[in-house]
Amino acid sequence: MSSSTHTGQNVPNCRVIAVVNQKGGVGKTTTTVNLATAMAAVGKRVLIVDADPQGNASTGFGFARADRGAGCYEMMFDGLSVEDVAVPTPIPNLSIITASADLAGAEIQLVNTERRESRIREALERSAKDFDFVLIDCPPSLNLITLNALVAANGLLVPLQVEFYALEGISSLLQTVEAVRERFNPDLEIQGVVLTMFDKRNSLSEAVAQDVRAFFGDQVYETEIPRNVRVSEAPSHGKPVLLYDLKCSGSRAYMLLAGEVLRREEDKAQQANAA
Repeated sequence: MSSSTHTGQNVPNCRVIAVVNQKGGVGKTTTTVNLATAMAAVGKRVLIVDADPQGNASTGFGFARADRGAGCYEMMFDGLSVEDVAVPTPIPNLSIITASADLAGAEIQLVNTERRESRIREALERSAKDFDFVLIDCPPSLNLITLNALVAANGLLVPLQVEFYALEGISSLLQTVEAVRERFNPDLEIQGVVLTMFDKRNSLSEAVAQDVRAFFGDQVYETEIPRNVRVSEAPSHGKPVLLYDLKCSGSRAYMLLAGEVLRREEDKAQQANAA
């Protein structure tokens, strides 16, 4: 791998956030879909890159596998621009680059590809000028596609399921982040950690939340995403939960989380301008 540095200057007003955790089933895709929807609802122009071969984020907006055209794979390997492959979702201000069928083979293909760790970054730098935020939904493993997302990102958002083993494996994620900072992307930082599937009735949830907050400090968002049946049901209807049931506790939580994410971004922008 050749080493290169990255300051994100080619996409001056667009912030790229990778939603990442190498464990599956922690609410990563659910968080990507609903956070993006909530950000779009307050007027931000948002793009989701579905970089997970399972393609659940694409399904979550009602894009059936058979109906998907060119997507993330074609953007990474065929030189297509963001504008070539992004498709609008039913939510105003929100577009998605779907996980096309070929993405499953991308991991093997990347091994022998030049600049294999910077394919997504280069694609976003070529285009993506029309968005305020890009959210990349990563695969549930630390593979070469995830590495592409980390190299492309300004910040990481880490969903952690509130369960006994929540922090297990986090050290390997943090080591990967450190290695990416050293070799490819010195500006990469953790935008925040979000606690998902929180159950107020369960004393373990509270204990785990305290452990996570002790470990990550103020990187953990105040908003906790509750266990909520409406959140679980929404993807099967091809809708984010905010469209499926705006008044449920899950929808309210994702709106609050969007507010926190945007406030952190505004604080960073102000600090950068002051410097």
